[in-house]
Amino acid sequence: MLYGLSLLAGIVLLFLGGESLIRGAVAGAKRIGVTPLLTGLVVVGFGTSAPELVVSVDAAIREQPDIAVGNIVGSNIGNILLILGLCAAICPMSVHPLALRRDGVVVVAASLLFIVLAWSGALSRWEAALLLASLTTYLIWAYRTERDQPLPAAEMHSAEADELSAVPRSTATIIGALAIGLAMLIGGSQLLLYGATGLAQAVGISEAVIGLTIVAVGTSLPEMAVSVIAALRRHADVAVGNILGSNIFNLLGILGISAFLQPLPVAERVSQFDQWVMLGSAGLLLLFLYTGMRLSRWEGTALLGGYAAYIALSFTVF
Repeated sequence: MLYGLSLLAGIVLLFLGGESLIRGAVAGAKRIGVTPLLTGLVVVGFGTSAPELVVSVDAAIREQPDIAVGNIVGSNIGNILLILGLCAAICPMSVHPLALRRDGVVVVAASLLFIVLAWSGALSRWEAALLLASLTTYLIWAYRTERDQPLPAAEMHSAEADELSAVPRSTATIIGALAIGLAMLIGGSQLLLYGATGLAQAVGISEAVIGLTIVAVGTSLPEMAVSVIAALRRHADVAVGNILGSNIFNLLGILGISAFLQPLPVAERVSQFDQWVMLGSAGLLLLFLYTGMRLSRWEGTALLGGYAAYIALSFTVF
């Protein structure tokens, strides 16, 4: 029970800390004159992935690679199958193909890059540097194309910054929100890892399974909050774009930082099963989006069903 309570408390702190950090960062970006486009593309993108970053970096430093890698792979699976499935079930989402073509392809490419790099069984520092360089290239490309051309994706990333309400106004409250958010993230990460590790040992489940499921869902709560709010407000491009952007940051940025700090072995079950589910879910999402230019309720239900099957297999067969 102690491990379960620690896990729950960690998830709550990560959610609250992520929300506080995002609002403080968005307010700070507006205050210093950062454009809404860049704020949505970078600040919101990194902000919603802050729990994954803190947990994976902490796990890497503690030499818990199964949780560090599992958190990223599991989050990417959950973002598409669980969060987008839930959003589409709430409200069918029509999407503009030009707003998603680039990011959707990059998500699939980043998933393939991970599979290639993890083929050796571990992610080294030079491979981590390659991931980070790929993220830098993507951000420069995305910003330039959206700045210079009237793409719907530019409106989407600008709207992401406006999707957040109740942001702090004064310099003192901005600094306070950032400090409180960071403190909550660090504290939540410590509690989450303690609870996850203890729970895995107590019930005889591998750390990889805990990282791929419970930890991954817990760290994805900020993405879920932003995406569900966007879906309820009928801002489909924001909901889908937020998830695609988060998956790109997770694979190229967070995994890159974690592996650069501490080379990460990749668990055998990730290589045999989870990485293919991650790639398949990204490909399935693109298929749904490009065939009908929308995610319907039945497609959202299919995604949710896929996630239920993945969880069932994670705790039984694999």
